[in-house]
Amino acid sequence: MKIKTSAPGKLMLFGEHAVVYGYPCIVTTVESRIYVEVEKSEQFKIDAPQVKDLRFVEKTVELFCDKYKVNNKLLVKTYSDFSSKYGFGSSSAVTVATILALSKLYKIDITKKDIFNLGHKVVLNIQGVGSGFDIAAATYGGALYFVTDGKIIEQLNVKDMHLVIGYSGVKADTTAIVKNLEFRIHNSESKYRKIFEKIGKIVEEAKISLVNSDWRKTGELMNQNHKILQELGVSTEKLDKMCQAAVVAGAFGAKLSGAGGGDCMIALVPENIIKKVESSIIEIGGEILNVKTNI
Repeated sequence: MKIKTSAPGKLMLFGEHAVVYGYPCIVTTVESRIYVEVEKSEQFKIDAPQVKDLRFVEKTVELFCDKYKVNNKLLVKTYSDFSSKYGFGSSSAVTVATILALSKLYKIDITKKDIFNLGHKVVLNIQGVGSGFDIAAATYGGALYFVTDGKIIEQLNVKDMHLVIGYSGVKADTTAIVKNLEFRIHNSESKYRKIFEKIGKIVEEAKISLVNSDWRKTGELMNQNHKILQELGVSTEKLDKMCQAAVVAGAFGAKLSGAGGGDCMIALVPENIIKKVESSIIEIGGEILNVKTNI
């Protein structure tokens, strides 16, 4: 019997980096998904050409089978709507989809919190760092208010949000960026705590403005969040130019999304100028990713 499941990618709206240190963030999902097929086999085998790091599938199967005392002689196949290069959280999506598939294959009743806890454990086993927001997004879907390690996972009712997503052309190494920042924080803890407190306040304000569809306020908060990420040293000249171009073209606000060092930026825009903002980002060398969000 073949079991097929899927999980969505994610896009960070507010609070990246601070969420690693106990502060909240707001994340949403993208329509692009990773699909997993599992079936019982004579031996354990993975067929996952689009998965960047097979350890996430391997560790998920290992921890699941150990926790629920089931056989790991499985054939696991994966395929995806999106490339791992874009920073949409493909590793977390494949982890969650694999847990879902195994729970269905072995007819194990598993809650969303169970899925989150196991998925978060997989990521920490492999990367050593991570707040869990990307696992939460892949598990719960939609827009989430999230606090480190899943202390709070709250779904937000966000409607009619129009985002333009621009890819910088550079694949970021999230783990390396997070660990580099961790090293700098160790040498100047009080300085960074103040920075993260500012980000935390922005997240709390954005939680209200997003639910109220106050796009002008949300855009202003995006600009503030991006400025702080520049201060943290995680933005790049290319990301800054893409954000600036979007705002000049009429976006409510723009910021990098994710760890920085490359990957994507987002711009919150009025629906009637989406094409104008997209053109402005393309003109300075960005690539537009046409994916729906908050799915």
